Amino acid sequence: MVATAASAVVTAPAAAAEDFGPDTCLQGFVWREARPSDHVCVTPETRTRARQDNSRAAGRRDPGHGGYGPNACREGYVWREAYAGDVVCVEPATRTQARRDNQLADSRKVSARLWKTSWSADPKCDGDICTAPIGNPAIKINGDHYNHGQVRVYVRRTSDNRLLWSGTVTARAQQGHAGGSFGLRTSLNDCTRRGQQPNSYAQALDVVSGRWSARIPVTTGCTVL
Repeated sequence: MVATAASAVVTAPAAAAEDFGPDTCLQGFVWREARPSDHVCVTPETRTRARQDNSRAAGRRDPGHGGYGPNACREGYVWREAYAGDVVCVEPATRTQARRDNQLADSRKVSARLWKTSWSADPKCDGDICTAPIGNPAIKINGDHYNHGQVRVYVRRTSDNRLLWSGTVTARAQQGHAGGSFGLRTSLNDCTRRGQQPNSYAQALDVVSGRWSARIPVTTGCTVL
């Protein structure tokens, strides 16, 4: 993890071509495209299979079979049901896969979630006597639903967008969190407990995709006691 002081010149890179908005997939996944608007993130092999199934759909129908109307499937095939109204005929294993992919859809997107907690320095001990650090807790920025790789975090003052702090961290797999996640300690005092209103914001950039998180409010600028 590398943090840079506010005085440093920090230039945020432009969004990469892989940023497709809120439906951006984590690295290694692509849109299924069982229909043009199907943006469920799946493996490339699953997307290829969906295209093949679409192209073979007509030959797998048996209108009226089993009383299921004009879209009834031949023996051995079932409706894919990748989305409401999806009556493309596929093998049962493919329908099972479509249901699983739908369940995992949110965890495969670069949602770039961000939230704030606080951290405090460890007590200083001299033998059996420990003294808690004096001052306010500092801001810690946390995130998940990022690609595994580099994430850049910025804290700026809301009034004039002045950079107050920036840091770089590697998002990694962690139990209980989807995609890559991280916790990054800043050097900024967390002034929330002092009754101040938020006057700054934090935002993170997923470098792999070029996708930005939403801004989250933070409170900075209090005096350390």
